[in-house]
Amino acid sequence: MELPKEYLVRMQELLGEEYPEYLDSFSKARVTALRTNTRKISPEELKARMPFLEESVPWAPEGFYFSGGKTKDSAQVTPAKHPYYFAGLYYLQEASAMSPGAMLPVEPGDRVLDLCGAPGGKATHLGARLAGTGVLFANDISASRAQAMVKNLELFGIENSYVTAETPEKLAQSFPSYFDKILVDAPCSGEGMFRRESAMVKDWVQKGPSYYQPVQREILTSAVSMLRPGGMLLYSTCTFSREEDEDNVAWLLRTFPELTVLPLPGNRGFSEGFLPGTGRIWPQRARGEGHFLALLQKEGGGNRGKAVEETQDWTGKQRSGRTFAEAAPDFAPLFGSAWQDKPVSEEKDSLYLLPEGAQKRAGIRYLRTGLFLGSRKNGRFTPSPALALALQKEDFSNRVDFSGSDGRVIRYLKGETVACEGVPSSGEDGWTLVLVDGFPLGWAKRSKDTLKNKYHPGWRWQ
Repeated sequence: MELPKEYLVRMQELLGEEYPEYLDSFSKARVTALRTNTRKISPEELKARMPFLEESVPWAPEGFYFSGGKTKDSAQVTPAKHPYYFAGLYYLQEASAMSPGAMLPVEPGDRVLDLCGAPGGKATHLGARLAGTGVLFANDISASRAQAMVKNLELFGIENSYVTAETPEKLAQSFPSYFDKILVDAPCSGEGMFRRESAMVKDWVQKGPSYYQPVQREILTSAVSMLRPGGMLLYSTCTFSREEDEDNVAWLLRTFPELTVLPLPGNRGFSEGFLPGTGRIWPQRARGEGHFLALLQKEGGGNRGKAVEETQDWTGKQRSGRTFAEAAPDFAPLFGSAWQDKPVSEEKDSLYLLPEGAQKRAGIRYLRTGLFLGSRKNGRFTPSPALALALQKEDFSNRVDFSGSDGRVIRYLKGETVACEGVPSSGEDGWTLVLVDGFPLGWAKRSKDTLKNKYHPGWRWQ
């Protein structure tokens, strides 16, 4: 790979005697990793089920390195082509990219914002850590990129999230002092990804740190205004540039004296940044690409998990106040009483389960509002793929549970009609939850021993 001369000079000045080791890192094999969806399975159980997983990622215990391997039945494994991936048990993610989601101190009940969230890797991490409590706002300025977040959050079974596609400035107008925790994984010159994505080099030549620094400062300004007193903001990039990293943090401290830098929690394999309290991941020192992190806190106390003032409410043609059982009387009886009694909101013919206590603001472009339960047409309810992935095995009475080694699982994921003879099952004919080793995959219509496939066409095994 040919690196720009100007970039090499900058890196030599940054690293000094360690510069040759950095250059040598380009000749080493690329590291691969995945992150457990702790909303569905523990890291220990996932590793037991997929023994080719190696040691944990130091800064993210939910993550594992892997280099390929075999399952217990000696089948060759490709993690992106494994039924567990389609069940949302893990997310394929570069190891260093796990650090922001791990380092932001999310607590149950928090209001969390991932401001530059697409394609959703860090948003799924934050959502899993909320464990079904509080609310997650996952935003990206690009609606097409934000659509990828919708899919990834639905695969992960994150039911308490909103997905928006807005500028940070517009969000800030609607959510002043609203969030307990904010992640700004900012667009950057991408120097830390050169080893992994050579196309980033061309972007660096065309733009570089001087282009991105003012963009980052505009985003950070909006983020600070949305952070409640006492709240925490984690700023991260995948670049080595001091202009985009420590210089931006120093600028934040000067511009917003109410902010202070907090030490990153624990010894997680980071190197100290050039500003006390900040952290860096260097590819010549750790198994990962380049990354920078800084955790800041806004002074003062605040109402954690509660808005300062709720002045805006639901807008548009939306009704709420009915339970799931009342809104879908032909389908809800297949659930336990806890699900039947959940309050739902209705937008036209669609039903949504909304995060508790969070409100939709006027003028914001929402791509998803809470958990999309399904839609009604001609008096009948059709469940959504997202609903299936948000369920536990015991939540739905009609189910069929395939073994992960059963070839019919792959055929189901490809959209084919499959037989379910000899497979553990419960309930009656009709809408049926299809599982793999106890984890939901999607829906089918069962007639005796035949499953008419209702798996989401956009998610199918290719």
